[in-house]
Amino acid sequence: MLRCRFSSQLGHTRALHTSSGLLFRCTPALCAEPLKKKKKLDPQIIKQREERKRKRLEKQIRRLEKNARQLKPIEELETPMELIDEQGKRRRASSNLSPELLEGRALLEKQWAKFKMQEKLADYQLFDRIVAAQTKALNELKLESEELYQQAIQPDPALVPFSAEGPVATPPINNYEQPDGEYIDVSKKWE
Repeated sequence: MLRCRFSSQLGHTRALHTSSGLLFRCTPALCAEPLKKKKKLDPQIIKQREERKRKRLEKQIRRLEKNARQLKPIEELETPMELIDEQGKRRRASSNLSPELLEGRALLEKQWAKFKMQEKLADYQLFDRIVAAQTKALNELKLESEELYQQAIQPDPALVPFSAEGPVATPPINNYEQPDGEYIDVSKKWE
């Protein structure tokens, strides 16, 4: 280990160690210059600048108020120009339906609605009969043997194969700061 001693004008001795743990470090030279003095401006010029800013802001406010009544267009609701151009090709010829045909269609719709209602009622009645039969069988089993009844009401894991890994709910993390996420805003700006 090298040891160098420098003495200052006050007579104090300072030791410099040049071991691997202590190294000399220097900072880069910063080329800076003193700040420029602010020029004193004429109060009339400052007043004119403020007046121009105020007029510019008033003009922007008037423009925004004038355009406030105009609704921003929604691109999803706009009809594409290709469809407007092809409107003549896409238009169907109006067909005049006879009153008998219209009455037949209405009757068919009523019959279909009645059929679907009866089908739904039959399903409900079937479910009710199944549940009633199951309840009756379980009550009879309970009277015969409590042990068999307890085994019968246990869920069957092989009936519906289901597997889950990990906790279903995790406790909140204290002092967690949710990241904002990054996204690119591609929406059009309307003025």
